[in-house]
Amino acid sequence: MRYFALLGRLCYAAIFVMAGPSHFRAATIAYAAAQGAPFPSITVPISGAMAILGGLSIALGYKARWGAWLIAAFLIPVTLSMHRFWGLTDPQAAMLQQVMFMKNVSMLGAALLITQVGSGPLSVGD
Repeated sequence: MRYFALLGRLCYAAIFVMAGPSHFRAATIAYAAAQGAPFPSITVPISGAMAILGGLSIALGYKARWGAWLIAAFLIPVTLSMHRFWGLTDPQAAMLQQVMFMKNVSMLGAALLITQVGSGPLSVGD
């Protein structure tokens, strides 16, 4: 059973560790600017750093509660500003953004759970 906690942490953290570096690319910053993100040349790279650090923290089980708070702090504004499905008129685009919104909500739920229960067994140190 203890290996499932490690596997769960690795699966959960993978999206943040893998997607975080894209937040330093000009195309990602431009997309966020087009979506109305405030100060995208500053906030988007910061969000990328938060995703990477939070994801690594959770994956390793090192200060995972703090890492989960970083992920939560990353997800809340990103979800609300980048996946506003309720304002779209194109049904396909609205459906895609609603799926992305709900994906982020579920990941936020997992992050909040980790803030309370920690990383579990096979951690570097919670």
